[in-house]
Amino acid sequence: MLTPVPLLIIPLAIFNIVAFLTPDLRWDAVLTVVSMLSGAQWKITLAEAFVALSLLFLFFEILKSTRISSRALMDHMLSILLFVVSLAEFLLVPQAGNSVFALLLCVMLLDVVAGFSVSIRVAQRDLAIRPDAQ
Repeated sequence: MLTPVPLLIIPLAIFNIVAFLTPDLRWDAVLTVVSMLSGAQWKITLAEAFVALSLLFLFFEILKSTRISSRALMDHMLSILLFVVSLAEFLLVPQAGNSVFALLLCVMLLDVVAGFSVSIRVAQRDLAIRPDAQ
């Protein structure tokens, strides 16, 4: 399961499938309404559900970045490539020019930054230097 393929490609694929096959899609469409104990009505929109799904995939991506292997470097490089391709899509494709895709881009950027940060931190802890070794 923990392959070097970035998991955030799944929300990107879902977005593209939905956006291109449903041109009149409304991201602010209410999927469900949850009655809260306070009496408030929580309306969950399609956009909010999609961002929540993307954050779930981000969680697993950050978990993947805690391992130390030769695959980790490939995973980071592919995450950067995915971010760059998605940024180009955001700038050039009309269907991707919306807040939902912009938030997906933010999640991808966080994946890139957090992946490198966590990997560097884990590598520092893995390195053991003895001062008396010659």
